Amino acid sequence: MTDPSRTEEFVRLLTLHQRRVYVFILAQLPNRADADDVLQETNVVLWNKFDQYQPGSDFRSWAARVAHFEVLKFCGRRRKGVLYFSDPLVEDLLTMALARADELDARQEALAHCLTKLRPRDRDLIRRRYSPGASTKSVAHGVGRSVDAIYKALQRIHDTLFQCIGRTLAKEGAE
Repeated sequence: MTDPSRTEEFVRLLTLHQRRVYVFILAQLPNRADADDVLQETNVVLWNKFDQYQPGSDFRSWAARVAHFEVLKFCGRRRKGVLYFSDPLVEDLLTMALARADELDARQEALAHCLTKLRPRDRDLIRRRYSPGASTKSVAHGVGRSVDAIYKALQRIHDTLFQCIGRTLAKEGAE
């Protein structure tokens, strides 16, 4: 590929959809090391076949289909003593996974929107609780409240977010 704008398009699309492609592969190969290897192979194939990609079409679906075939090749190399799903079942799972990915993207966008609507104190509590290595006990200690009070506050915040996400998705579906 010698066209710089086409190369930029590839990098942009791959970067945008890389996480979803990885999750798709990981759903089929629960061993992270295997999924990492297949993702690398998938990326190479995507790059080599990018001239076959139709600009404006669904890159994620195209990439997922390529990833699916890379998973099948990987499994074919490791067939000894392992039970595999039939091709029609795998095709059905692929279709469902792609549909769920769109739904999960919409939910993630709604969550991001709803988090901005929280009071700063509640947003801070969520940030503290979901920081790597954090626990409810460590958050309680950090803010000077009881563990029980933090549990109750987090439950209230979760309920608020759940309702907000539902309203946001319903509103988007009605538009």
